[in-house]
Amino acid sequence: MPASQLFAAESALHINLGTIAPRGASYHQSLLAMGEKWRRATDAKVKLKIFPDGNQGGEADMVRLMRIGTLDAGLLTAVGLGDIETGVAGLQSMPMTFRDLQEFDYVNEKLRPRLEKRLLEKGFVVLFWVDAGWVRYFSKKPMVRPDHLRKMKLFAWAGNEKQVDIMKKAGFHPVPLETAEIVTGLNTGLIDAFCVPPIFSLAGQLDLRAPHMLDLNWAPLVGAAVVRKETWDRIPATAKKSLLEAAAHAGEEIKAKSRRESDESVGAMKRRGLTVHPVTPEVAAEWRKVVEGVNHRIRGDIVPAEVFDEVQMLLKEYRAAKAEKST
Repeated sequence: MPASQLFAAESALHINLGTIAPRGASYHQSLLAMGEKWRRATDAKVKLKIFPDGNQGGEADMVRLMRIGTLDAGLLTAVGLGDIETGVAGLQSMPMTFRDLQEFDYVNEKLRPRLEKRLLEKGFVVLFWVDAGWVRYFSKKPMVRPDHLRKMKLFAWAGNEKQVDIMKKAGFHPVPLETAEIVTGLNTGLIDAFCVPPIFSLAGQLDLRAPHMLDLNWAPLVGAAVVRKETWDRIPATAKKSLLEAAAHAGEEIKAKSRRESDESVGAMKRRGLTVHPVTPEVAAEWRKVVEGVNHRIRGDIVPAEVFDEVQMLLKEYRAAKAEKST
């Protein structure tokens, strides 16, 4: 049946999607391409409008707007997703847990069905999952060891009071801000350091204000595009297949591009003055000690205990299978 007949009872459905992704970045471009596919697949009966650059506010703001129906959808990091379903924190808020992105991919694939079910129960349909590779520390002055960072004012995601409390108890000085406020915070001296994917730093020219990067894979930056179930339910079931296929393609494209661009962006920033500080085994051990000292708080306060434990179990499973293959 033609799409025009599927939507015969309604005028065009306008879906507004917010994201903190910068305008023109690969994230934004892939979302625009997805929207065009949606328009063509439904004879312009579904029109997706993208609001990049945090135009709709920070992630906590966007979740609130979606809950009241002012915003239909969002491409959110685990920070925003965690405001809906805390279990998502198991993919991002366990520092130095994953040794490489292959380990992360394995755990992500195993946890995803459960997380999608929980998000659906809370009124949100997952269109696709993404990640932007590793987040790394950037700072105004050289910063290598935990004690160096303890002397700085560190950006923290606004809205996560428990995480701020854990950081303080570990001796750090977090300053809760929205990502859109990082530049202002650096310019005014409100913050001296922040932890983001390199591509985010490059796109926002943050490295020009914080020209030092610690080459430590702290944690993956995880995200997902979600849409309000009430909005999604207005689309006929026969049309959803094409829309989900377009969304899956956008997700894979964003994931592949962002991981590649994350590495490329470090080179681009180095060419304009970024200093990359290597991490020796001794320094890595110091950072791991910090993580071990707060894991008992992360488990339960940030990441639900059962999710925290399952991540650890899945990693043991993956590493054992990998070791067996290599023998």
